[in-house]
Amino acid sequence: MQVYLVGGAVRDHLLGHPYHEKDYVVVGATPQQMLADGFEPVGKDFPVFLHPKTKEEYALARTERKAGVGYHGFEFYTDPNVSLEEDLIRRDLTINAMAMDQDGQVYDPYHGQRDLELRLLRHVSDAFVEDPLRVLRIARFAARYHHLGFKVAPETLQLMQRLAESGELQALSAERVWKETSRALMEANAEVYFEVLRSCGALQVLFPEIDALFGIPQRPEYHPEIDCGIHTLMSLQQACQANYSLDVRFAVLVHDLGKALTPPAELPRHIMHEERGIQPVTQVCERLKVPTNTKQLALAVCKEHLKCHQAFNLKPGTLWRLLQRLDVLRRPERVEAFVQACECDARGRLGLENRAYPQAQYLLDAMQVVRSIKAQDLPRDIQGPDIGEMLIEQRILALAELKAAQPIQE
Repeated sequence: MQVYLVGGAVRDHLLGHPYHEKDYVVVGATPQQMLADGFEPVGKDFPVFLHPKTKEEYALARTERKAGVGYHGFEFYTDPNVSLEEDLIRRDLTINAMAMDQDGQVYDPYHGQRDLELRLLRHVSDAFVEDPLRVLRIARFAARYHHLGFKVAPETLQLMQRLAESGELQALSAERVWKETSRALMEANAEVYFEVLRSCGALQVLFPEIDALFGIPQRPEYHPEIDCGIHTLMSLQQACQANYSLDVRFAVLVHDLGKALTPPAELPRHIMHEERGIQPVTQVCERLKVPTNTKQLALAVCKEHLKCHQAFNLKPGTLWRLLQRLDVLRRPERVEAFVQACECDARGRLGLENRAYPQAQYLLDAMQVVRSIKAQDLPRDIQGPDIGEMLIEQRILALAELKAAQPIQE
């Protein structure tokens, strides 16, 4: 029985990239031997075991054969005679098809180290096209290692295009698409994930609402980059650079979906794009089963982001109602996330990436003002429904004072 560290841990070890998860492959063993050594079985489709102490995953060496549609359409074969090379060839990329033994010796039958040096994401074999999830995984790797100069090999991109055209991507479950996308969104260059998906035609299949933004013009005086799709990815880049949360990054990604629905006669203006965006944002969230909190922030940013940009011009009562819709009293963190997303929108524009955005602090100050006014601060003779009315009145008055204290904005 021989044990090898495999996959991402070997890749990242050779790159000097931090990693936490370790996966192992076991050659020459049977399930009975693993159980006898105290390993706990967890695999359903093929034998995977947890180490009795470290709880790290140990999988028996296996081969696989395509037997159906989609990510789960495989039959697996495990046997003590399955070699390390046979196990590694079923993997997606050459840089993921390396193994390391307990002495630190690297086994690299498919030239992964060469592709690490060339900074190429290259498929191991034509069996790549049997698993549609690999399209998303390669796009995610492209985003993760973009800062190191990695690109998708042209021949691998062609296979990704074949998968996008085959109809296999539609067989992916919503959970798998969201899992890969949410992980990609948390990379430092999340925008690359969507660029790669677009370059192989997968964006149109999986995210048609985002794909539809490319080629839609905007007014150059507000958007020097002009293209709505480019603006969306520039805004997402801002969210990544600021290291904002997944909720903020997703909200930024979908904040302008309504612009794809602007009647051509109105272009390059986008009147009412906020309202038009509600339906496509809802569609994306429901199709991908996006978590509720993530969806709620996305809808709020879609519907209200222009009000954030216009914050200094809002009347105190209008500002209060905006904060109320954002659930300012119960969920101040949502107001903060909303402001962050709007700031990314304002800065995701060509040449305006470092522009000042004083609206952010103004809204945060407004949030603190309204939250500081509580029922116990009101006169004791105020009772019943009058309490709520007076709280609103006091909060709007406080917002009026805050507005009056602001310097005149250009």
